[in-house]
Amino acid sequence: MNSFRHRLRLHFGLPALTLLIAAASGCASTDDAPAATVPTPDAKVTKLCRNLHELLPQKVDGLERNDPEPRSELTAAWGSPAIILRCGVAWPDAVLKKGTMPATVNEVEWVVEKLDSGAQRMTTGGRLAYVEVTIPEDQVAQGGAGPLVDLAKPIKKAIPEGIAD
Repeated sequence: MNSFRHRLRLHFGLPALTLLIAAASGCASTDDAPAATVPTPDAKVTKLCRNLHELLPQKVDGLERNDPEPRSELTAAWGSPAIILRCGVAWPDAVLKKGTMPATVNEVEWVVEKLDSGAQRMTTGGRLAYVEVTIPEDQVAQGGAGPLVDLAKPIKKAIPEGIAD
């Protein structure tokens, strides 16, 4: 009788344990994490972006870090809706479009593009790797370029001036 109970517990215990583990994993879900496409730069630019990743602040414009999925050293995010940074992007085609404008924030040059959603996408210029920052519409309404102030120092430190390949 004891061996029957033991086998019964094992038989019914394993699925219960599996359900418990699955439920616990669900609690740690990253459902609230924003999504961002990970750039695919060459090795030289990837190294610069990894250096930047190590220097990025935990808060930008008062918003806590909330890194996007999939996790990568080439992306970062803050807040929800998220301010999203992608490092190693291609030079933006927006430069050729009417309505884009240049901006300089704390000695970092940016190309500013207003998106149809009301968000703004800014891409650095004059650096050996291009860094793109997308600021959601509600943040744009609150002052827009504030996040660029917090990002300027790590960008200047990690990514030297020059022309990206």
